[in-house]
Amino acid sequence: MELKKLHWIGIVLGLAIALASFFLFFESDKNMFSFLIGIAVLIIVLPFILDLVLETKTEEEINAMFLEFTRNLAESLNMGTPVSKSIINMANKNYGALSPYIKKLSNQIELGIPIHIALKNFAADVDNKVISRAVALIMEAERAGGEIDYILDSVAKSMSEVEKLKKERKNAIYSLVVQGYIIFFVFIGIMLIMQFKILPMTSGLSGLQNLDVNNLMSSTGTSTSDMSVTNLSSQFLYLLIAQGFFTGLVIGKLGEGTIKAGLKHSFILVIASFIIATGAKVLFG
Repeated sequence: MELKKLHWIGIVLGLAIALASFFLFFESDKNMFSFLIGIAVLIIVLPFILDLVLETKTEEEINAMFLEFTRNLAESLNMGTPVSKSIINMANKNYGALSPYIKKLSNQIELGIPIHIALKNFAADVDNKVISRAVALIMEAERAGGEIDYILDSVAKSMSEVEKLKKERKNAIYSLVVQGYIIFFVFIGIMLIMQFKILPMTSGLSGLQNLDVNNLMSSTGTSTSDMSVTNLSSQFLYLLIAQGFFTGLVIGKLGEGTIKAGLKHSFILVIASFIIATGAKVLFG
């Protein structure tokens, strides 16, 4: 991924917060230090996640606009206009995020570049799987001298059905996505109750002093100090982060069909769990 100005701003600001927290709180307040480190990571990663979200939205818009483009092109061919002339005529229409690519395609055709090469360049520039498959069909029809208008109409219908199925799946799975978020935040609540209510109560039980755990700990290479409330609390934090990361991936796969889409959900859940856990530790100690 190419680093943009916003990425560098996030990296510099995040590193500045991390360094400041190290010098100010590393020795005096470990809880505040951990909390500020989480904020620093959030600031560094946030621009990349925003890019991922914008990329997903742009891809959806391109798919929708290409569907409109193929329909308009098929209508123009039905009226007897050649493919090359039809593309040039549609270059000035507004196709949203797809407009720059269509204008470039039109310019290449006007310069005398063969249409199959121009279409191949168009598919490479857009870098979209659906559009690449559609352009391959159009190129084959153009090369074979077939009925391109019929091919375009079929492509438009196929893309329309695919987009319709995606929307239906997203609507059908939306309740599961919401349930995934609710269950995860309930899980965070349970972990916090265990950390700040149940564990402190167990540390005061005198019966635990009578347990012969020293031999058990020595056999595993650990000591009884490793079983302190503080160490157990830190394990809860690691558990929350791992749970948030994998829960986000599952939500993305169910909701949008790709692991890549789940990264933004993982980011939200991991950051939320870290900030809630470390913030609660700062407040309740």
